[in-house]
Amino acid sequence: MKMIIAIIRPNRLQAVKGALHEAGFSGITVTAVKGCGSQRGVVERYRGSEYVIDLLDKVELTMVLNGADVSRATQIIIDAARTGEVGDGKIFVINVEEVIRIRTGETGSNALESR
Repeated sequence: MKMIIAIIRPNRLQAVKGALHEAGFSGITVTAVKGCGSQRGVVERYRGSEYVIDLLDKVELTMVLNGADVSRATQIIIDAARTGEVGDGKIFVINVEEVIRIRTGETGSNALESR
């Protein structure tokens, strides 16, 4: 099992979520986050003064999938989130040792299936 953590632009959330749902992926956690990378923030003007906003609003998507589904899910995220501009985000894939469904006590792949 693998965990996908994707950091994307907030305005791309609906497109990514819709594309994942259309492909049959469910079980996604969405968190509003702030961060910076190579985009390094933006310069804003307010009443004649310039200031730098160096922590930008982003959205973090987290999913846990069977290993065989990871490449398809990451490609869907890439296709739906990409604008071609700096700041489109990153995807991290991490090994997951165990998953347990609290309600039933199911473990492993059985705990990932929607019921």
